[in-house]
Amino acid sequence: MDRALAFWEGGLGFERVFANGDPIGFVILKRDAAEVHLTLQPDHRPPTFAVAHMMVGDIDALHEVVRAFGLRILKGLRTHDYGLRAFVFADPDGNRIDAAAPAGEC
Repeated sequence: MDRALAFWEGGLGFERVFANGDPIGFVILKRDAAEVHLTLQPDHRPPTFAVAHMMVGDIDALHEVVRAFGLRILKGLRTHDYGLRAFVFADPDGNRIDAAAPAGEC
């Protein structure tokens, strides 16, 4: 949980609005209109599919945060013909996250 919170709070600027357990087993984080719920799963095995899809205002800035945290980028940042600039990364626990922004707003 500490590794995940370091990324979501420290890297992405989400704020903790609820936490349960000692150590924390469940937490709710918010930033602007987005909300993320994290649950501690000691035997977690990340799936091969995306567990979250993020639409952001500045995809290039998010890409830099992900790189600065040393996270794996699974699909590189690029502009797609369907109007999104996007990339796919693995969070600190290996969960696959698709991130995108409308190509005209990047």
